[in-house]
Amino acid sequence: MPLDRAPISRPSVRVLLIDDADRLLLFSAGERADGTLRWFTAGGGVHPGESHEQAALREIREETGLTDVTLSREVWRGRPWTTVRNGVTYEIEQRYYLARVTAFEIDTSGFEDFEGATITGHRWWTVSDLAATNDTLRPAGLPQP
Repeated sequence: MPLDRAPISRPSVRVLLIDDADRLLLFSAGERADGTLRWFTAGGGVHPGESHEQAALREIREETGLTDVTLSREVWRGRPWTTVRNGVTYEIEQRYYLARVTAFEIDTSGFEDFEGATITGHRWWTVSDLAATNDTLRPAGLPQP
């Protein structure tokens, strides 16, 4: 992609999925040079013709297997950021939602190929786990009230 080209807008959604023990589900992607991991909430891109809420429910289904979810209203919008995939620059614009669920076993069999190749794990985090980790958490500031 030529450097003078504007990034392509990529609307996306993230879901703060919290279980009945007040734990937050996060996924990891690869180990960093310093041995830490990068952790992030469930979610992904909004498909053409899909609302943000529809995308959030689809992403939860694909990434966790969970189908009976009630989303809160939008709780936050992240600051846009850019990434390059296959030589194409995208500007990611994320909207965050909250969903409370009963604890369940995660089923990642619905991962898209890209997710299966990049996501290395998942776990449920308590607030104290989040506050104590040296790993990178997204969105930043998760352990804070």
